[in-house]
Amino acid sequence: MRVSAANQKNAMSEQVQIREIRNEDNRHIAHVIRSVLIEMDAPRVGSAYADPSLDSMAEHYAQQERAAYFVAELEGKIIAGCGFGPLPGEGDQLCELQKMYLLPECRGLGIGRKLVETCIDHARRMQYTQCYLETLPNMLAAQGLYQKMGFRYIDHALGNTGHNACPVWMLLDFAD
Repeated sequence: MRVSAANQKNAMSEQVQIREIRNEDNRHIAHVIRSVLIEMDAPRVGSAYADPSLDSMAEHYAQQERAAYFVAELEGKIIAGCGFGPLPGEGDQLCELQKMYLLPECRGLGIGRKLVETCIDHARRMQYTQCYLETLPNMLAAQGLYQKMGFRYIDHALGNTGHNACPVWMLLDFAD
């Protein structure tokens, strides 16, 4: 049975389509993000939960230069998302990995890795040299993924994200 379950997960992962966000995805990705934050018992204030752009992500990312947001879609359903954009207050070489959230049923399938790789690839093409992120202490699986991808912990926040409830900071140097 384990082989069958593993094959089933692998098949599911292969069916996932990663693409840029569209206007019709807004309410779906907002639901994914809010439901994961509730699951993780995240503060509603000082986290992505309260971001003014959360209900209009497609427009928000389309209006920014050197930014993009990607969703993972399975059988017409948005199951995850991740984006990047300039980090306010940090110049033009440093971007921020933003709003990387996956529904519970799609974790552990490599979808998060694919989303982060897509963001990093696009950020490099947009001439960023580093990527920063903030997360919550209890999001250990995400932190493990980030570490495997080369992110390292740093001891202070960078830029001005407005996420004062996220006390875990990580940085990736693209040259590494």
